[in-house]
Order: sequence, then structure tokens, then C-alpha cells
Amino acid sequence: MILRGLGIYLPQQRLTAADIAAASDVPEAIVRGKLGIDGKTIPGPDDHSNAMGIRAARMALADAGIESRQIDVLISITEEHKEYPVWTAGIHAAHALGAEHAYAYDIGQKCGSAVLALKLARDALIANPEMNAALIAGGYRNCDLVDYADPATRFLNNLAAGGGAAVVTRDGPGFEILGAGFRTDGSFAEDVIVPVGGTREPLTAANLHRFHFTVPDPQRMKSRLEALSLDNFVAVIREACERSGVRSEDLAYVAMLHMKRSAHDTVLARIGVAGERSIYLSDYGHIGQIDPLLSLQLARDQGRLRDGDTVVLCAAGIGYVWNALCLRYRAP
Repeated sequence: MILRGLGIYLPQQRLTAADIAAASDVPEAIVRGKLGIDGKTIPGPDDHSNAMGIRAARMALADAGIESRQIDVLISITEEHKEYPVWTAGIHAAHALGAEHAYAYDIGQKCGSAVLALKLARDALIANPEMNAALIAGGYRNCDLVDYADPATRFLNNLAAGGGAAVVTRDGPGFEILGAGFRTDGSFAEDVIVPVGGTREPLTAANLHRFHFTVPDPQRMKSRLEALSLDNFVAVIREACERSGVRSEDLAYVAMLHMKRSAHDTVLARIGVAGERSIYLSDYGHIGQIDPLLSLQLARDQGRLRDGDTVVLCAAGIGYVWNALCLRYRAP
């Protein structure tokens, strides 16, 4: 199964490192050096979550040379912070795109959703021989939910906005989808939350000011997560490589989500990959699950990949999940 087309939509509006420093009272040198943000995309007035995913989907379909009516299934990776609550974004996207023969559904795994969706698309085509094409599409703007004044959530100050999409087919040029590795640890499920707006505490005029990301126990989360996260990142990458018949040291490229620069560099060092075989997304920020798709498209379009190269997409999502998926490049 081949990842045949990619599409990325990025809003025109941006925040600079200086803007983030001013809003968060964190020195600009720390924003750039430690948090790894030179600038990031933020949504404009028409940049709604699913709308951005639909724009990216049109780009991916054009990139793949596929018409929307050829899509058999649409897997939406639009974040749950979207145009409307209690709303299936994938159904809306399929209709908007004219994917009249596709069934559609949403998945939610926070920043791990795109990697998971590629695995699900591959599996769907393998399990259903009558199906020939799957579309993954979605948008992300959880930057709306960041309180820059809260020091406990400074690790989320990199959250940005954008849309991403990928077309998966049975054949053609692109990226052959290989093995994957996944890990989940639900003991972190309530460590990063938006405390109001759900059934526990419905949204009211009195609590609207609390509708943003919160870390209820920052020290507990920090002490537990730091001990596990990098190990799990390395583990899923090695699992994906092993299931793909390659060594992590032989990866031509690592498409990794945006995180602080020291963590990014540590993951690369531990899997034996030189820094120039990855792009650090300091000019984009963290667009959630879109990051690995963005990184892969940048690498392809910059001519960093040769026919036969193996790459890995890797991501982590609050909750917590760690995902990795290997691809082998088949040049046009």
C-alpha cells in the first residue's frame, strides 16, 4: 500500500518568538533555544479546524492524481476542538470534497492521529480487496486553548494551526507503508485537560475563563513523563523499523513532531540518526498530528529523499500515546 499524495495547508497569520515571549513572560532566548520556536502559524478568521483539513485534502488529491469520487474511505484526523462540538468532521469533509462513494469516520488520538490513520488506511485496503483508495485529512488549532500566562503549560506554547492530508492507494509512486509501533499509557490520561466544557463541569458564563489547557499536578506529571517519554519514543521507532526489516541507524529520514530541541536531538542520537536526516520544525511550531505529514512533505519537496530510502514518521499525543510508522520511498 502506497502513501501516494500529500497536502499541507498553513494559515498566513503567524506569531513570532518575540510575540510568544511577550505573552508568556518567558525570555525570547528561551522561547527560541529551549522551546525551539522561531515562529508558528495561528488561525485566521476562516481557518477553522475541519476547513483547513479539507483544503489540505484537495492538495493531497491533486498531488496523488486522484479524484475525490475515487476515494473509498475518508478517515478524519481533525482535532475535537473544531467548528462544532458533537460533530463528525469526516462526514462533513467527504461531502464537501465530493467523495460521494466514500464512507467516513473520525479518529481521535491527539497528536498521534495521523500516524495511526495511515496504519488504519493501509489495513482497510488490505482487508477489503474491493477498495482502492483511502483519504486521511484533518485540521488542528489547539493553539486557541493555550493560556500563555500559565507557567505549568509552557510546554504547550508551541501549539500552532494548520491542516494535513494524505492519499493511500494500492500502487503508484510515493511511499510504501511498512511496519509500525504503538504504545499507550493511560495513567497520564488526566494530566493535561481542559477542565470545563464536558459533562463533569459543563461550560457556563461563570467558568468560561477556565476553558483552556490545564495541568492539575505539574510536578507529578513532569517527574513521571520525563522518565518514560523518550524511552517510549525510541521503543516505537525501533519496533517499526524491526517490523520493516531495517535498522534505525539506516533510516534516511525521521519525520518527527515538534517538541523542545533537546528532546528532538536526544531521540535522533539514541536511534543512531544524524541531525541532518530530520527537519526541526522551529518555523512552524507544533501543528499537532499534522507535524509528521508536514515534515515528510518538506523532505520530499526539498529533494532529501532518494528512491528506496526508508523513513519513519513518529509522534506522541497527550493521554499518552507514542506512535511510529516506517515508509519506503518510491520515486516517480
